[in-house]
Amino acid sequence: MVKTRHAELGLSDENVLEIYETMLMARRLDERTWLLNRAGKIPFVVSCQGQEAAQVGAAFALDRAKDYILPYYRDLGVVLSFGMTAKDIMLSSFAKAEDPNSGGRQMPGHFGDKKNRIVTGSSPVTTQVPHAVGIALAARMAGEDIVSFVTFGEGSSNQGDFHEGANFAGVHKLPVIFMCENNQYAISVPAEKQLACKQVADRAQGYGMPGFTVDGQDPLAVYEVVKIAVERAKRGEGPTLIETMTQRNTPHSSDDDHRHYRPEEELSQIQEKDPISLFSRYLTEVGVLNEDKEKEINDRVMRQVNEATEYAESAPDPKPDTILNFVYAAEKQGE
Repeated sequence: MVKTRHAELGLSDENVLEIYETMLMARRLDERTWLLNRAGKIPFVVSCQGQEAAQVGAAFALDRAKDYILPYYRDLGVVLSFGMTAKDIMLSSFAKAEDPNSGGRQMPGHFGDKKNRIVTGSSPVTTQVPHAVGIALAARMAGEDIVSFVTFGEGSSNQGDFHEGANFAGVHKLPVIFMCENNQYAISVPAEKQLACKQVADRAQGYGMPGFTVDGQDPLAVYEVVKIAVERAKRGEGPTLIETMTQRNTPHSSDDDHRHYRPEEELSQIQEKDPISLFSRYLTEVGVLNEDKEKEINDRVMRQVNEATEYAESAPDPKPDTILNFVYAAEKQGE
């Protein structure tokens, strides 16, 4: 019997169906937030659409019970894989008091969840990279067997934070995985106007680590290379730079119009390269997915999205008198 690609990678049929469902959950949540934004109900969307395969494929190669992740603002697929729920995402989108990311204080896409080891990001891009390196160093010093995983766009790979973090990790051979989700545009600036080298992964050599460029539209390809990086890190061989070549299906954010800077031909081909459609086709071809199973998964996802939307929309807003919470150190009683 011929083994399927996923079986050769050590993934069961149940594993790849979970990968597919997580990708679909990210997509359906993202689509819902766009509708809510256009209806004037939520303020901002920065989309994951087109990058779900890279995000979920990578997350499933990590130890989701103990590794640390430092996602960037598009990484809905990563944080869902690490334990965040549809309700969590919607509470954040509506900026409600129960929002686990920040209690309604940050924009959507600023993920943070202590219990799931999701380290809070910030609006200035690339600040998460040196933080990821710091976590890897702390783990080394404490003798903890964990990997620190950080993501960013190709535009972020031009920031000083990336270069300083990569250099420090390379010098000290720290267990950190750098994953660039190269969607070809830093807001409106195309990759050829950002990079003097051909690929972001080419920069790895300068920091003493291997660099891989992989098809980011294929979750199995990303899973495979991240698994290699995890094994290297756990053997004490240091960091890895992975560049996933993907696409941004949407404008940069809900405040952008990419028709002003992306060629019409490119926009017309987005659906042909859509990672969810491509993975659905693969699963169907190998007999893991059929129409009934696909409908069952989509219905389950949509039920969760609808329930999360309804709950978050009616959830209480943060109380005004909590506005300074977490800004200044709280005074201890009796002092």
